[in-house]
Amino acid sequence: MALVLPYLSVFMLTQGVHDAQIGLIASVGMVSQVAFGLAGGIITDRLGRRATTAWFDVIAWVIPCVVWAFAQNFWFFLAAAIVNGALQVTSNSWDCLMVEDAERSQLTRIYSLVRVAADCSALFAPIAAVLVSQLGLDIAVRVLFVNAAVVMLAKVIWLYRWSHETRRGEIRMAETRDVSVWRLLAGYRGAVGLLLRSRGSILALIIAALVAAVTLVNGTFWQVVASQHLNVPDALLPFFPMVRSLLSIVFLFTVIPRLSSGVDLKAAAMWGFGVYLAGQVVLVAIPAPEGQATFETYALLGVCLLLDSFGAGAVFMLSESLVALHVDEAERSRVMAVQRTVIMLAAAPFGWISGWLSGMDRTWPFWLTAGLLLIGLVLSYARWVPHHDDAAPSAV
Repeated sequence: MALVLPYLSVFMLTQGVHDAQIGLIASVGMVSQVAFGLAGGIITDRLGRRATTAWFDVIAWVIPCVVWAFAQNFWFFLAAAIVNGALQVTSNSWDCLMVEDAERSQLTRIYSLVRVAADCSALFAPIAAVLVSQLGLDIAVRVLFVNAAVVMLAKVIWLYRWSHETRRGEIRMAETRDVSVWRLLAGYRGAVGLLLRSRGSILALIIAALVAAVTLVNGTFWQVVASQHLNVPDALLPFFPMVRSLLSIVFLFTVIPRLSSGVDLKAAAMWGFGVYLAGQVVLVAIPAPEGQATFETYALLGVCLLLDSFGAGAVFMLSESLVALHVDEAERSRVMAVQRTVIMLAAAPFGWISGWLSGMDRTWPFWLTAGLLLIGLVLSYARWVPHHDDAAPSAV
């Protein structure tokens, strides 16, 4: 996916989809994720963590990649975004599969390694650059989406072959085997109650929602502002996420672990939001060149990537770890499904809003993300709840 996702928004523009429609697609995709996310807890408990991850990874990734590969207009991209919303089911099931048999003290390290693994995929970005330069953007992106469908299917088979169901997963499969779907849905009421009684869970929800909104806007419009506002050639676009990923790996193995003690992540939150905010401000401050991007443009983009890689790595680790650390272990699947639903609902409008802003000025979506990161910074400073003080839910 790292080969092709940097081109998705620019590819949409070549197919006649304009900025506001790109933002609308992003928001509809988020709404689809909300619906799938709400059902994700029930599906994960009924089918098990391992089987759910396998089946819904095919739905969420293999099928949309095929649709994207043959997309011709707005409706193809909208349909793919709706089906791709099933990724929230596997986000829940895979999270449970990964951490339920792990020691709590290792969770921040686990999520850091997950981030590193994802970042390593960007090392293949030069392949995409060569294809685009040789075949042109349209044909190259379609080839890359076909490749993505094949690779994701191979990943599904490989993960299913080498993983095993968790102990909690086996218990929940047995407990829900003869329970109706309606009774399981009613059980979400208890999961909501657990969230509302925990100050730490509410903090984790707000921070995760802010991070999700910023990620949505950057993932949708960063390449657009680089290509259409700063005049970076299409063939160079995948190199930016590659550099960001390499820098994230360095930070995740050096600076970020020193900030995250595993007991109190406040320092990591402050640094993550603050540095990420600085990176967004640098991006909007880069002057638009009259022709092709200049040396100054690339130098300032390099500064932006340096700041973004640290900030994004820190806040990703923070948001994922906080949600996992504050969740009730006995109800992990349903509580995390509710959490993800709330997070996606909160983030969904920002796709449409950023598309509307980009239609007026392609830098404006990043003033929006700067504001969101500033809120996160202030919230982390003023309302932090150490997770070790939140072992027993307390009244808000």
